[in-house]
This record gives sequence, structure tokens and C-alpha cells, in this order.
Amino acid sequence: MVCKEQPSPELNEFPLVVTKFYQHILALVFAVEEINKNPNILSNVTLGFHIYDSYDDPKMTYHNTQDLLFNSHNFVPNYKCGIQENVIGVIGGLTAETSSTMADILGLYKIPQISYGSFQPELNDQLEFPSFYRMAPNEALQYQGILELLVYFRWKWVGLMAIDDEGGDHFLQTIEPMLLRNKICSAFIRQIRKDLHKVLDLQKVAETQKYLPAFAVSKADVIIIYGETSSISWLPYAIAGTRFFQELHPEYPEMVSAAKVWITTAQIEFTSCTLLKILDMDMEGLHGALSFAIHSSQPGGFKEFLQNVHPSWKKKDGFIKEFWKQAFSCKFPNDMEPIDTICTGEEMLESLPAPYFAMSMTGQSYAIYNAVRSLAHALHITYSSRASYRIIETGGRPYPWNVETWKLHSSLQMMSFNNSAGDEISFNKHGELVGGFDIRNLVTFPNGSYIRVKVGKLDPQAPPGKEFSINEDRIKWHWNLTQVPPLSVCNDNCHPGYRKLKKEGEKFCCYDCAPCQDGMFSNEIGRIYYMETCVTCPNDQYPNKDQDRCIPKIPNVLAFDDTLGIVLISFAVLLSLTTVLVLVIFIKCRNTAIVKANNRSLTYILLISLLLCFLCSLLFLGRPNEVTCLLRQTAFGIVFSVALSSILAKTISVVLAFMATKPGSRMRKWIGKRLAYSIVISSSSTQVGICILWLGTFPPFPDVDTDSMTEEIVLLCNEGSSIMFYCVLGYMGFLAILSFTVAFLARKLPDSFNEAKFITFSLLVFCSVWLSFVPTYLSTRGKYMVAVEIFSILASSAGLLGCIFSPKCYIIVMRPELNNKEQLMQRNK
Repeated sequence: MVCKEQPSPELNEFPLVVTKFYQHILALVFAVEEINKNPNILSNVTLGFHIYDSYDDPKMTYHNTQDLLFNSHNFVPNYKCGIQENVIGVIGGLTAETSSTMADILGLYKIPQISYGSFQPELNDQLEFPSFYRMAPNEALQYQGILELLVYFRWKWVGLMAIDDEGGDHFLQTIEPMLLRNKICSAFIRQIRKDLHKVLDLQKVAETQKYLPAFAVSKADVIIIYGETSSISWLPYAIAGTRFFQELHPEYPEMVSAAKVWITTAQIEFTSCTLLKILDMDMEGLHGALSFAIHSSQPGGFKEFLQNVHPSWKKKDGFIKEFWKQAFSCKFPNDMEPIDTICTGEEMLESLPAPYFAMSMTGQSYAIYNAVRSLAHALHITYSSRASYRIIETGGRPYPWNVETWKLHSSLQMMSFNNSAGDEISFNKHGELVGGFDIRNLVTFPNGSYIRVKVGKLDPQAPPGKEFSINEDRIKWHWNLTQVPPLSVCNDNCHPGYRKLKKEGEKFCCYDCAPCQDGMFSNEIGRIYYMETCVTCPNDQYPNKDQDRCIPKIPNVLAFDDTLGIVLISFAVLLSLTTVLVLVIFIKCRNTAIVKANNRSLTYILLISLLLCFLCSLLFLGRPNEVTCLLRQTAFGIVFSVALSSILAKTISVVLAFMATKPGSRMRKWIGKRLAYSIVISSSSTQVGICILWLGTFPPFPDVDTDSMTEEIVLLCNEGSSIMFYCVLGYMGFLAILSFTVAFLARKLPDSFNEAKFITFSLLVFCSVWLSFVPTYLSTRGKYMVAVEIFSILASSAGLLGCIFSPKCYIIVMRPELNNKEQLMQRNK
């Protein structure tokens, strides 16, 4: 049976009907008829129903709830007047206030109540409301979906609008911290009068204008609106009224376009009523809106069911005529209304635009459909569990077993079934539907109709990381948006090469743009999104001049084909050949006085070590590898130590030779090659020991230096241990200073064959080169550091070669007549 309880006269102040909600009634009727025709469920039971209209008024809700339970206009609790079938469950209501009002009464009698439009978090308490269920997932999941949507599109500056009630307060208190944690700012926050939808006549439309500055003037392109269908029905009027806003508010000379991206919650169903026709308004202001909706499907046969609906289809339908008049703007013959059009009853529901009536099942209608089937399945489970007790013989006549409503709760809590559309229906421990949300895009058409296209979903049962998904290509954005997807930021994005600087006294989403610091960059990371801060390039790259991208660093190495490398190679080869030439001369003239005068063996050792010094400089050229890194410093240190040890031995030999000439001197026994060789071997062995210790503990290895130079990456040999490297240099310096000291003291000894003065000058050159090497080496980078060391090796070795051997070669080659003992003795006299 379908009936309508008429409201009291004072509640019938607003005759306008939300025609789209009539589908809720039809979904209920469709579900009941589908169950009654199904032999597999409640085969011996016929479901019936009563429909009551609360008129969005708490008093009327209490009135109708008690009338439903007790069938009495006097409302005597626990007393039923007349014959009435037992109530096994209640489906309702659409709003949170209606649901909670009904739950206060129904909970006392443990009658299951399944809400199809309420998300009120207070009703989740199963201890306080054990009889309350809802055909909606947990609201926290919807908040997470809103956040995921904002993060996906990089929207940082959004407006928040919510109803001024407990639900709106809870929404704002929950969503704002979530936004802040994800670096999203609220451009404005507005709480709207809950009864604003009642201010819907031509004289009072201007009342909505005071809410316009919140979204029409804000730079936020994205606005999140929380509420219920009736409480935000003023929104299309407010959007349409923006064209009058500039005239009403001259203090805003440059009004921002009302083209926004509206994000609405699942409680909201886009509807319109007769006033839209009167004001010649439509839904195009909401074109491109993104809305969350409880996942829904289309049961088979529902569209055909709607096509059979007409004013006389059900005699007990107390809603059909009022709906028909409002939907088609007509009147029936006996109505006393100032309307010329007569309702013929042949009008087609398919001709109505979607804001007035939809031929596809809406999300709320789908919730009603599933609620009816849930109660039926719970009742079926209860009947099945008591199959042996269904019939009680009384006087030979069977009668059906009457179910107590409190027994349905265990069946509802454990219930899980697939409806005719193939969706699984079950409740969690809080009495909420186990499921997710669809993300739908509102697409409007010039004729005032619209469709809601599914563009994404939020599925908590999906694998981790895939709960949120969206198909951006299917989204139709508002026509007047200057950029799609919109940016929705407090400031325009900083251009590549710039960074954000926070504005004092403003929210962190508002900023100034400043150039990136040296060595950092910022650039485009998507179609329209830019980095918020400057970042450092990878180690092997550096920022370009505009600091908007990174480019690879050029390898910095002293290569063989480099100009500087060619010059150094040329000097090394030339000096090596010169050394070989000197060695050949000395070997060829080994029996001459000058060659024999200062220990030929030490001279040969010195010349060979100087040759190796020139050649070891070539190890420093080219790309470093493991072999060259191991040999570079160690070979250089050992060879130079041999050269310096030879010079020290030669100098000490001169001193001992002079002292041995004194009568009665005991130094004669020290004169000879044995002492010289001992000095060379012992001095060189110490350096060899240092190098072996170095290679055994922290050996050099190929490395790269990405920090020293901005635009180049230095390929080098890491010394492994700087201490060991400076120990090698320090020991060389010790030998050089020791040799220089001995040579300096012996420079004026009266001996014809005394070369101490030449050794003194050569070591002065040697020490000068290496003293200047250390600060120069530490102040250079890259290949120039290597070049400094090569130059120091060549210069110091050339100083030893030139200062010690050039005078002797001059005599041997240019003045051979002087290269005899008599001439040298004569020169000395």
C-alpha cells in the first residue's frame, strides 16, 4: 500500500516540490515489486510499505514515526489502534536531522532503520544507536578522497563552504587539518544558513548575494561545498546571480568570473524545481563540477518501470499528482490554480531534464533500492533459520510465524549478498555500507539537462596505493576557465628559475617569487606545474644560465691531447732526452777527470733517477685508473728520494774527501763507494717503507670531484690518505734540506773537484719550486692542480739537472782541453 499523510497547514508553507526526489519513491516501489516477484526470496511473504513525508520538519518526523508504529492519532506509546501489520524496518531519512530524529524513537523498540542519505558521524555509535544502519560508506573515506583529488591536480588554494550545523562543523574541523598537513590552504571558509534554501522567491533571491563574495571574488578556482541536497539548492541561483553582483556591489570593480570547479560531497544530489523555470536559470553554472557519490549501478528493468509511470498508475499514490503538476508545469482539470496548461497524463518522464527527473537510477535511489533488498534478505535469513517453526498448528489452521524486529539485527550485521545489478551489499561493524565512492563529473547541455559521468573512484578494498584512481581525460571542465585543469593557487606559479618566498602575515600558500640561489634550479615538472622550491642538480650536472634545468658537467681531466697536456709532454720528453744525452756523454767520457772526480756511480744513479723523474710525470696525464693512481705519487716519491739521496751522498763524499786530506785524519777509512751506496740505499729505503705502508693501508684510487667546480666534474686520483701523501712530500723535503745544508757548508772548501757549490744552487732551486708548490697546489682545482704538480716535478728535476751537470757538460763538450787533472789543479792554484 502506498499512502501519503498530509501535513498540518502551518507546515505546508512552501508548495514547491523537488521533483527529482520522486524517483526515491519509485525506487522503493520497484524494489518491493522485484522482491515479491522473486520466488527465491520470501516466497510465502508479500512485502508492503507505508511512505511518510516529513516535510523537512522535526515535529512532522516525530509525528509520522509514532503514527507508523502505533497507528494512532493520539500517540499512546506501546498501544496500537486498529489492525496493522507489524513494522519490520524503516528506510529513511534523506537528511541527517531526519535520520537522527527517527533513530531516537526507533532505537527504543529495536526496529532496524536504514538511512539512505545520512553521513552524520554521531550515529556511528552502535552502543547508543544499535538499530541504525546506513547505505553509505564511512564519511572519513570521503574526506580522504577529497584530499586525494586536490593533491592529484596540485590545487593549493581552495574555498570551503559548509552548512552551519553539527555536520558542517565536523566537516571543517576534520578537513582543515588534513589540508594543512598536505600544504593546502583555505582561501575562505563560509558556513551557510541551513534554511537558506527556503529563501527561494523572486523578492528574496538577493538574500543569496551576500554569499557571493566568498566564491565570486576569491581567486580560488576550486570550491569544496559540504551540505545536503535541500540546504544547497540555492547554489544555482547564487551562481546565476553573479551577473548582477557587480551592480549590487560597486566596491568590487573587477569581479572575478564565477567559473569554478565545484567539489561536492555524496550527500548532495543536483536538483532543481519550478523556480528555476520562473527565473530562467539552469545548471550550466555547475558545469564541470566534480562530485563524490556512493557507488551505484543500474538494476535491470528500472528504466522500463519508469516508462509505465503516469498519473493514474497507482490509486494509492498520494505524491504522483503533485509531482506531475510541478514537473510538467500543468494542472489537472479540477484544480484551482492560475496555470493555463492542462495535464493530459500522456506526458513522458523521459522528456524532463535531469535536474527535474532522471531516468537512470540516482545514487540515493540506488541506496533505497539496496536498503529494501537488505531488509528483505535479513527477513529471509531469519525465516530460513526458523524453518521448522514457521507454522504453528492452532485449531488445525496454519499461520505464518511473526518475526520480532530485534532478531533482524544479527542477520543484517552478518548479511552479504549480491543485488540484481551484481554489486555486493554488506555492513561493517558500525552499520555502514562496505564499499567506496564514485567520482562523477557534471556535464550540462544547452537544453537544461545534464549527465554525471564517472571519471574516477575511491575503493578502500583496492590494493595499497591504488585506492584512488581518476581518468583526467574524461573530465569536462567549465567553458569559461582560462586554463584547464585550473591552477587554483594564491599566486601564479613562479617561472622556472625562481623560488617561492613567504609573504609576512599571509598564509603559506601566498608567496613572492625570487631567483634561485647559485647552484640551484627550478623548472617545469608537468604540463602546468612547477617546483615550489629551488633544488640542487645531481652531482654530475649543474644549472644552466637561466637556472631552469640541469645540464651535464664536462669531464675535467688533463688529457694527452689537451693543449696544456701537449706542452707538458713536450717538456717532459725534451728533458728526458737531455738527461739521456748527458748520461751518454758521461758514460762516453767516464775516464775523464771531471767524470771521475765525484764518484761516477753516484752520477749515473742521479742521472737515471732524474730521467725517471721526467718520465713519471707522464703518469699524471690522462683519465685516472687504478694502476696510474697507485703509481703516480709512490713512483714520484721513490724516484725523487733516490735522486736526493744520491745528491746527499755526493755532498757528504766531498766533505769527507776534504777532511781526509788533513795530516793524521781518521776520515780516510770512510772514503769510498761503500759509504755512498749506504747513504743512497738507507735514505731511499725509508721512502720505500712509507710508500709500502701507504699502499697497504689507504691506497690511492680513481675518484670524481663534483663539488669543486660548478660546470665541470673533476676526474682525479683520490690520495686515500692525505697524511701519507704529505709524509712522502715531507720526507723528500727533509732529504732536500739536509742535502742543501751540507752542500752550503761545503761550498767554499778548497778542492778542485768540489761540486758542492753547484749542488747548493740546484737544491736552492729545488726547494724554491716545492715550497711554492704547496700553496699553489692547494689553491687550484681540476686539471690545473695536476698541471701544477707535473710542472713542479719537471722544474725541480730540470733545476737539479741543469745546475749540477751543465757546467761539467760545458767543459767536457766545449772545453775538452780543461778536462784533465793538471788543468784542474792549475786552475785551482
